[in-house]
Amino acid sequence: MVAAVEAAAELLEAWGRAGEAIAITRARMEAGHPLALECHARLLARNGRAEEAFTLLRPHIGELSLAAALVDVAADAGRDEEAAALVSARTGHRCSDFPWCCRGFDRETALGLLARVRERQGRVDEAIALLRAGSTTSTSDAERLAALLARHGRLEELRETAATDDSVYAVQQLAGLLEERGDVEGAIAAYRQVGGAVAPDPHAAFELARLLARHGRGDEALDVMRVQASSRGGDDWILRTLSLLYLDQGRPGDGLAHLDALAVACGGEEEWDLYSIRLPLISARDGVDEAVAQARGHPEGTSSYAALHLAELLAGAGRTEEAVAVLLPREQPRPGRVPHGPRPHR
Repeated sequence: MVAAVEAAAELLEAWGRAGEAIAITRARMEAGHPLALECHARLLARNGRAEEAFTLLRPHIGELSLAAALVDVAADAGRDEEAAALVSARTGHRCSDFPWCCRGFDRETALGLLARVRERQGRVDEAIALLRAGSTTSTSDAERLAALLARHGRLEELRETAATDDSVYAVQQLAGLLEERGDVEGAIAAYRQVGGAVAPDPHAAFELARLLARHGRGDEALDVMRVQASSRGGDDWILRTLSLLYLDQGRPGDGLAHLDALAVACGGEEEWDLYSIRLPLISARDGVDEAVAQARGHPEGTSSYAALHLAELLAGAGRTEEAVAVLLPREQPRPGRVPHGPRPHR
């Protein structure tokens, strides 16, 4: 399971053991797992080996995720122009059977990657033009355009983009720029205008709640997300956001009470996706060991996906070795040895 190996590698890297992290991702890559190359290459690039990462990725320019990784590592490798040339070759492609003939690496996606290189080179107007060319047919390019306008402080252009945005993303970028400039009330208004006084659009509500919390208005943030939880109680991402707000406000007990009430309303049983929302709250109220013990008592508590949540709890408490052991129970990485990856989940 690449997710477990990647999570273990990130923990080791954060703990100053990048060599071990590189070793376990290399072993997974050499075993032929198709998703391991990107993880390994990005890890190399983060640890001073960008040239090696670029060379590994170059033959895979036709694969979208690897092309994106190549563009990202090109800067540290000093090979921006080579990356731009490789991506530019794909900007003329027109899918005859979208997205299958190019596996999603279409013209608009190539324009977005090329714009990323040009912006990095300081050619901002060129990057904007590239994204405008793709934004009429590509939601992702429209989002990239909004983010680029925000990064470069182009407020009026961003207002125009947000006025016609259906995804809330441009509104988010506009609000972020206004907040950065000290206009917090303007940022709040941008979100509320998406759907009324309590921002009924869930994505706008999420961003509004985070904005309010950042500025010491935690009770208002909780009110916003409680409205969402009441109308969309089964959406785990909404409940997770609400629970984190309770946690940030130092009210883990209230957060657990809310989840308890929801569990009762649903018949008292919670699948792991919902149950895992409790764990940070339990850890804050009763300690990480109690949270781990309760998690392991859940019917899905010994699954590989539960292991990711347990490792996160342990790592958050500074218990990195235990976290790695949870992720790689059979073979913990040791200096001077390249461990095999864990068996694939299911």
